[in-house]
Amino acid sequence: MHRRSISLAIAALALAPGLQAQTAFPNKPVRLIVTYPPGGTVDVAARILGTKLAQIWAQPVVIDNRAGGGGIIGAQAVLSAPADGYTLMVDASNHAQNPALKKRMPFDTLKSFAAVSLLVKVPSVLVVNPAFAAQSPKDLVAYSLAHPGRLDFASSGNGSAQHLAAELFALRTGAKMTHVAYRGGGPAMVDVMAGNVPVFFASLASSLPFIQSGKLRPLAVAGAKRSPVLPDTATFTETGISGVDVYEWNGLFAPAGTPAALVEKISKDVAAALNDREVKARLMSLGAEVIGSSPRELEQFRRAEITQWTALGQRANIALD
Repeated sequence: MHRRSISLAIAALALAPGLQAQTAFPNKPVRLIVTYPPGGTVDVAARILGTKLAQIWAQPVVIDNRAGGGGIIGAQAVLSAPADGYTLMVDASNHAQNPALKKRMPFDTLKSFAAVSLLVKVPSVLVVNPAFAAQSPKDLVAYSLAHPGRLDFASSGNGSAQHLAAELFALRTGAKMTHVAYRGGGPAMVDVMAGNVPVFFASLASSLPFIQSGKLRPLAVAGAKRSPVLPDTATFTETGISGVDVYEWNGLFAPAGTPAALVEKISKDVAAALNDREVKARLMSLGAEVIGSSPRELEQFRRAEITQWTALGQRANIALD
C-alpha cells in the first residue's frame, strides 16, 4: 500500500505541470515592459518596484522600455510573449483612456490583459502661473466666464491625461477654456511657467519641484484627499467642486491566459514589495499614493476608468483617431 501511494502521488504531480511551474515561479529573469520612456514617473516607479521584486524573487527583474503609440507599442510587445508570468506590463492611465477615446484599437484591452495590481495613483494638480489672478478654482471659473475666449489651458497633447482633467473640470464647473496642445508635458509646463499659457492640470509628481520653488502656484489637488507632499493645497471637493478626482496611475498587467493562481501570487508579491518601508517612502516622495491592490480591485478600477473617459469623450467630442 505504501508503494502504491507513492506511485499515485508521483502520477498526480506528473499530471499537473502547471502547478509545478507556479510553485517554482520565478526560476528565471522576469521582464517588466514599461510603456513609457526612461526617466519619467512611470519608469521610476517600475524600477523601484523591480528592484524590490528581484530581492523577493531572487531573480533579476529586467526593465524594458517600449514607448510609443500612447502605450500601444509596449502593450503589443507584451501580447506577443507567452502567458507564463515572465513578461509583465507596467502601464499608466492610457491603458483606460485608449479604449475609451480610440475607435480603432489593435486589441481588446479588457480581453487581452489580465489585471494584476494597481501600483500607485498620482493625483493631478491644477496649477497656474504665479502672476495669474485666480487664487482658487472658483476664481478661475469666474475669470473664464468674465473673459470669454481668453483663458487657455495647456496639455501634453490631445486626449492626454492633462487634457482630460481640464475637460472634466470644465464639464463639472461650466468653465470656458481653450485647449492648447503641446508635444509633451515638459514643453507645456515650461510655457505655463513662462506665462504664455496660464493654466495646466499637471501630474503632482512632475510639477512638485516647480511648485516648491514658486515657479507654479497650485489651486487644488484632484484627489480624494490632500497630498502629504502638498498639505496646504485643498482638494477640489474642499473648494466646493465635486467630481474632479483625476489620477495618473500605474498598473501591472499580464497577458490574458496567465494562470489565475500565478496572477494571484505575483499580485501578493507586488503588495509585499510596495509595503516595504523604503519602497513606500521613495514612491510617496514622488507624490504617489501607494496601493498594491488585488487583481479584482484593479479590474474594477480600470473598468470604471474606461466608463468615465468614454462618457467624457462623447460629451466633449474628444477622439484620438
